[in-house]
Amino acid sequence: MKNNAYTLIFALVMGISCALLLTAAAEFTSPYRAANAKAEEIRNVLNVLNVSVPDDASPDELVEIFNKNVVQKTKAGLPFYSFVPEGTSNAPEAYAVQFEGQGLWGPIKGFLALESDMKTIRGITIYEQEETPGLGGEIASERFQEQFMGKSIVSEQREPGIRITRGSGQFGRNVVEGITGATMTCEKVESILNEAITKIVEDL
Repeated sequence: MKNNAYTLIFALVMGISCALLLTAAAEFTSPYRAANAKAEEIRNVLNVLNVSVPDDASPDELVEIFNKNVVQKTKAGLPFYSFVPEGTSNAPEAYAVQFEGQGLWGPIKGFLALESDMKTIRGITIYEQEETPGLGGEIASERFQEQFMGKSIVSEQREPGIRITRGSGQFGRNVVEGITGATMTCEKVESILNEAITKIVEDL
């Protein structure tokens, strides 16, 4: 009986000790994790705007490059970034907006960059997603994202929005090819992008 009591007490003490250690470790590393997450977000903004960034840039260097080249504000209810290359006083060369929404299995977050005409897509990047690897997860691949470059956020009929489709063989100026076996994920991405695009067009 005594042995059982000792075992229970020992297990309880160990459990509490481990919990306290894990909590302390999480608290200690929290600022570093937040800084790394912010640096990764900044890297994605710079990449989608096509700002030159060294591959081995530290978080502090990323922030410095960002501050010298990008102006951040809120526009159309969205985080909005204007790219004005360092050393110039011209109008912005490009713009980027952050988009996010619910995917099939979790949140999808990314950035959409537009040329100075505010219609032509410079690029998109998806930096957070939880879709099925090898299927819906391909929305984060370069192959999928590169299709958006040069596309328009308005159709030939001047209707705002982008279409992600498969099998039609008709890929107009606002249409890109979807991913085989990931129809529902593509529909989610299309909806999320079009929500942001509609806000941009209405604001203009």
